[in-house]
Amino acid sequence: MHRRIRMPNLPRPDMSQSSGMLTSAALLLTVLCLATPWTPARAAPCSLALVLAMDGSASVDAREHDLQLNGLANALEDPDVVGAIEAVGGIWVTSFEWSGRYQQLLQLGWQKLVDTQSAEKAAATLRGSSRGYTEFPTAIGYALGYASVRMREAPEPCDRKVVDIAGDGINNEGFGPQSAYRAFDFSDITVNGLVVAGQDTAPVSYYRNNVLRGPGAFIEVAEDYDDYARAMKRKLLREIFGSGYAALH
Repeated sequence: MHRRIRMPNLPRPDMSQSSGMLTSAALLLTVLCLATPWTPARAAPCSLALVLAMDGSASVDAREHDLQLNGLANALEDPDVVGAIEAVGGIWVTSFEWSGRYQQLLQLGWQKLVDTQSAEKAAATLRGSSRGYTEFPTAIGYALGYASVRMREAPEPCDRKVVDIAGDGINNEGFGPQSAYRAFDFSDITVNGLVVAGQDTAPVSYYRNNVLRGPGAFIEVAEDYDDYARAMKRKLLREIFGSGYAALH
């Protein structure tokens, strides 16, 4: 039960009483503030939720798979990438390997990256991830559907939601990307691509015309799997900073 505070009848002030009036007003303000419940400010949402999807289809041999996995791990703990993560206040990241219709293997559960230590922890988890499948085709539509479900499981709301799908071929099993975009909720998700081009340029055109989705979506091209780490680092920097990363052109 709150005590009723009865303010005394104060005489009409004159210049000699101004100091006492200020003291009384300050006391009253303090009492009112203490009687008002304090509500903490709502935490600002995170900057970015990023779903990384790595190609594990039959077109990717063991060496190429290792180059992808280690390239992604190296990029996440690169000092420039860690600096970008710290600059935006941290990001949420999850990663999975994909190939056929029902062949999606989680490599890294949702993890908040905020500094060097958390980035190195995520990189170590990725390096310790075993390959799931070796003989299945390229079901990009199903990979996108799985990515959408993973995005909806993000631990907290983020300003931007990005799916980053990497591969070296075009869809050759099941429904394609456009069907995935109709069947799953991509209303606030941007989809970028990392294409390992090699001598075949068809995947670059396919990703540009069929995979990219959302404002600011882009393709990063790796010349081959040996170039994967460089391309991944560049793409991560663009995704972390968003459209404000004007240094890239």
